[in-house]
Amino acid sequence: MDTPKRLVIISPEAANDIQEIYLYGYETFGKNLAESFKSELLSMIRCLSTSYLSYPECRQIPTKSKMYRNIIIGSYLIIYRITPQRIEVLKAVSSRKSVTKIRSSRRIKL
Repeated sequence: MDTPKRLVIISPEAANDIQEIYLYGYETFGKNLAESFKSELLSMIRCLSTSYLSYPECRQIPTKSKMYRNIIIGSYLIIYRITPQRIEVLKAVSSRKSVTKIRSSRRIKL
């Protein structure tokens, strides 16, 4: 059975997080690696339109419907929410962040 295609929306918080990850990578590893990592991140987010069920439930935000999921890329979690109409990318956080910080993604409204 094919997964229905859904629109992917990126929250302002997630867009800001991705920019901060890029800047950290730029300062730490240089322009080429920072751009490569950002490109990989955005590519994975774009693919969510059809692959949103491929990733595991976000164990820090459990629900019966498993609507909160995450992509693990390097030491980062891309947290997204599955709604009937679309996929909402909520946050991009370091996996070393506190559980409370990760759980706060639930309150992001789009």
